Amino acid sequence: MLDQTRLPGETAWVSARTWQEVVTAIRGMVVRGAPVIGVAGAMGVALAAQAAAGEDIKAARARVREAGAGLREARPTAVNLAWAVDAQMALAAAHPGPASALADDLAAAARRLHADEVGRCERIGAHALALVTRGARILTHCNAGALATGGYGTALGVVRAAHAADPTVRVLVDETRPLLQGARLTAWELERDGIPYTLIADSMAATMMAEGRVSHVVVGADRIAANGDVVNKIGTYGLAVLAREHGIPFVVAAPTSTLDPAMASAAGVPIEERAPDEVRDLRLFGRAAAPAAAPVANPAFDRTPHRLVSAIVTEQGVHRPPYDRTLRAAWDAALAEAAGPSPAQPVGRSPAA
Repeated sequence: MLDQTRLPGETAWVSARTWQEVVTAIRGMVVRGAPVIGVAGAMGVALAAQAAAGEDIKAARARVREAGAGLREARPTAVNLAWAVDAQMALAAAHPGPASALADDLAAAARRLHADEVGRCERIGAHALALVTRGARILTHCNAGALATGGYGTALGVVRAAHAADPTVRVLVDETRPLLQGARLTAWELERDGIPYTLIADSMAATMMAEGRVSHVVVGADRIAANGDVVNKIGTYGLAVLAREHGIPFVVAAPTSTLDPAMASAAGVPIEERAPDEVRDLRLFGRAAAPAAAPVANPAFDRTPHRLVSAIVTEQGVHRPPYDRTLRAAWDAALAEAAGPSPAQPVGRSPAA
């Protein structure tokens, strides 16, 4: 895994050889972004099976169940992790053996999931072209690019497709505090791609919109509920409110693996609370950013109500309200597209009534 905690200053790779090391990498943000932690989780399950390849099939399945439970809980908010792990566990539960064949099949399934996620992102970018006007000025939040998805990106996939079609497209990248995923990661990706961008502080977004310097807001998602509520990086909700006030389209780009039709609204989605030091110990000018004992609230995500979302783009197309119907149609299309239960097919969540 490319260590995202060390970008942009250093390009370093981390190798995980056990499922426990994958959990550590996910929790420590070495690998982050809803689709790619799903890929990492699937590969973690495959590592557990590989470690048990010399055992009988019953013991190997037990190892997979243990790994699945641990990986599932590594980060609670993004649904892709549980989706991918559950798919791998379903494959293991039905596998006839021997354990060596199970290990091979789980590894192949994890690689397929990775390729499928990249393909979904490319299709998202193509569908979103219909929403992006010529000369667009797109504001992004956090990082929903190749780093977050295993290749191409969701929100940055839209940017990449739009810029390829119209080189006059420009991007505003907000820092995305407290971990600066926009400044550290999105800017790094855009610079490598040669796509023009301007980095801004989070607090500048309202002024940029008021001055007419933003034509679209495009973000990714960590989970999308059945009614179209969007759970994404903290700060997303504020941008949606600002976009509505200024008459700017607010577009969410996410694969169907991010849909959770069993969750009626975002109210029931658990919001991860991360360590206080992420806020308190951010180093500026060689000094701590706050007193050492400052009380801190650090929710990693927020909930954006569906009424603020102009459109949701998945690999199945552009979806508009009423989202309870259009997202269900996208979900059903994804199920039909996948030939039977596999990591390419959402498994383990029943559509909401």
